[in-house]
Amino acid sequence: MKPTNKFQKQVFVLSKQLSPISKIQKEWAKQNCIEHIGRRTKKGVITCMDCSHAWQGNSELSDTVLGTKCPQCSIQLQVMTTQKRVFQQSEYFCIVTTKGNFQVLRFFLIRCYAKAGQKAHYFISEVVQRWIAPNGKYETVARLKQMSYYADIWTFSSKLEIRPERNHHNIVPTGIYPRQRLIPELKRSGYKGECYEISPFDLFRTLLTDSRAETLLKAGQSELLRHFAGRNFNNISDYWASIKICIRNNYKIENAHDWCDYIDLLHFFGKDLRNAKYVCPQNLTVEHDRYVKKKRKWQELERREKARKKVLESQTKFHEMKSRFFGIQFTDGLIQIRMLESVEEIMQEGDIMRHCVFASEYHLRPDSLILSACVNGEKVETIEFSLSKMQVVQCRGIHNKNTKYHKQIINLVNKNKGLIQKRIAA
Repeated sequence: MKPTNKFQKQVFVLSKQLSPISKIQKEWAKQNCIEHIGRRTKKGVITCMDCSHAWQGNSELSDTVLGTKCPQCSIQLQVMTTQKRVFQQSEYFCIVTTKGNFQVLRFFLIRCYAKAGQKAHYFISEVVQRWIAPNGKYETVARLKQMSYYADIWTFSSKLEIRPERNHHNIVPTGIYPRQRLIPELKRSGYKGECYEISPFDLFRTLLTDSRAETLLKAGQSELLRHFAGRNFNNISDYWASIKICIRNNYKIENAHDWCDYIDLLHFFGKDLRNAKYVCPQNLTVEHDRYVKKKRKWQELERREKARKKVLESQTKFHEMKSRFFGIQFTDGLIQIRMLESVEEIMQEGDIMRHCVFASEYHLRPDSLILSACVNGEKVETIEFSLSKMQVVQCRGIHNKNTKYHKQIINLVNKNKGLIQKRIAA
């Protein structure tokens, strides 16, 4: 797209003035960004997939062997016993340089096509440039990328032009060319060439826009820097007071994710987040797990309390709806049937009989009356009686199965439904 403002126009003009990648830089990328394979046959013949030189190896036939050099080109090989003849690789590398007052990150795609018996063919093309001003403002110059799940499907016929921000522009390269040119603002930040598995763009922008990133870098808190770098760096505000205590006490955080979780747990339980006793634990894993168990216990108590309140609220509603039927009970001498008169009783009924009478809230249905049938003091079936139809809707034993008393229970309810009718008429 064409540059539309002064900043974009300045970047576009300077981008055209960048020097092409040098032969030395290309050779460095070939040596350091691509895995060099020695193909070994079952007979032990090793072929260097870079220069195609073949020689008889030793008799060891393990899957891979590291530390083998090609006798002809002296390149370090990873020897693999395989019948595969063609190997293809694609990686990214980065050249860190400056132009004008901009910090420039130049990303190149390197592809290697290697076939047994032929010299490897390499292809290198610049695909993305990130231009960062000293105040953190940035612009992207890139080629077009095809819509694909694959990360390296670029349209190489397209030009390097100003492009809108896309996720695929934020590249984490396999390697960064060791000779780096930095703007003064980055030199002062403490950056020494290590990116700590952070994308160079996220690291540089964070260092240029937030002094706390510089503090972390100079204090050796690389794990915290890696955890927060990029778009999530604003979240560090929640932990900054505790981080300063760690720095003051020379406490290095090795697992930033667990430490932040631990601080969140301390905050939840109202602990002093400026006290080294809490924020600098000798064994983070033990303390983290202890507070996790403590919170789970609290959550379980909270769940039970909410369930208890729900039962109490349900009990009030249940009492208003069904209190006129309280006290209904009858028997034929063997089977005793009575109405369940509280939500707690209905909840126990569901637990004992292992069905959904409580979970499905049958007791809160205006038309339903819940009764329980017992034989010799043991529950056998639960009955749902319809007040509008004046009949048994369902009658179920454990796991919703009918018992040998099923028909006898229904007949007994039908004989005594007049007791229910009297309560309705009252």
